[in-house]
Amino acid sequence: MNLAQYQQQFDEDDAPGWDAIDNALNALYPTQEPQHYGTLIKYQLGGPDPLDGISVYRNDDHLHLVSYGFSNLYYDEEAVGKEHSGFGFELTMRLPLSENEPYWAMNVMQNLARYIFESGKWFEAGQYISGQGPIKQETDSAITSLALQHDPQLAAIDTPHGRVEFLQLYGITAAELARVISEKSALPLLTEQQQHNPLLITQLDRS
Repeated sequence: MNLAQYQQQFDEDDAPGWDAIDNALNALYPTQEPQHYGTLIKYQLGGPDPLDGISVYRNDDHLHLVSYGFSNLYYDEEAVGKEHSGFGFELTMRLPLSENEPYWAMNVMQNLARYIFESGKWFEAGQYISGQGPIKQETDSAITSLALQHDPQLAAIDTPHGRVEFLQLYGITAAELARVISEKSALPLLTEQQQHNPLLITQLDRS
């Protein structure tokens, strides 16, 4: 099938990028309907939140959050066949089941999206995001910054608009941040953490 024939399959209301993400998650959670938190007014129409939505799945002993909006979700003729879809990634995060209303984590994702959309920069595995206080406001958590790793259970996918990786946010302490800065990459720390926390669940009560 050539490009012209492929493009004829879609119209401007189709969302093949969104469908590709759904397919990846359906393979991981085949019997589960996620709790989805969508934006009321799209960012392109003047809404405050760049991400179109965030889905929350229950994965055994934790919650699994997945963003929708860093990549091209809706059919875009000019983006078909590119190497990367949008910024080339979506964000994920894992939290204990006790965080049963993870609005703060979704706000973190939306704030990071504002930075990405306004700066034009993007994230990659091994990078870190330095914070000035607890990542969950109004707590005394020692988790103050974030590190990025490929999601342990979601491999990169190919969409009509290009490749999409799933980058997972993981909360780290100030001491761990200092190590990451010294080593110029978060990957050694995260590999070490995965020895006892394989799925990199962010635990706000971790010292």
